[in-house]
Amino acid sequence: MVRSLHNNAYQHAAQVSHIKETTVSPEAFRVQIAGLTARIAGRPLDAGLQAWLKEEFSPESRTYQDIKASCEAGVREGWLCQREGGGIRYGRIFKPAPDLHGFSVDVVDMADIAGPYHVHPQGEIDLVMPLEGDATFDGQPAGWLVCPPGSGHHPTVAQGRALVLYLLPDGQIDFSAKP
Repeated sequence: MVRSLHNNAYQHAAQVSHIKETTVSPEAFRVQIAGLTARIAGRPLDAGLQAWLKEEFSPESRTYQDIKASCEAGVREGWLCQREGGGIRYGRIFKPAPDLHGFSVDVVDMADIAGPYHVHPQGEIDLVMPLEGDATFDGQPAGWLVCPPGSGHHPTVAQGRALVLYLLPDGQIDFSAKP
């Protein structure tokens, strides 16, 4: 009986700690992302980078969990995903800058929807953070997707809702291209 009470107390504590709300400022978020981009800077945007990101910053890692908590807080507090169009909440929180190693930072909030087609002239690094269901982004579950230079897609979240953080070299993205 004592063991099951202990287990129940532990499970309840884990549930409570999971629902604690994080508060973070845009400035603190920038520092957090700058630490990540410092590790990515200079690497080719290819399958090798995707494999490294998945190993180094898996969904179980502290870095992934901290970035996800910051993104959830930013959406809740209103400084992320400030725009909405076509059923997608989105926004560029940071333009490319030296402290971000030339990357811009965008975050989108999508649920069971395909976004507008676009091309990544220099590639795109995506951090997929499911919020509801078994959400995937372009077929990828929680974690990383790297789109190489010149690639294009209709960004698609299926099977639920997810936040997706985009890192774009020099902020380059082309919505005028056709599939």
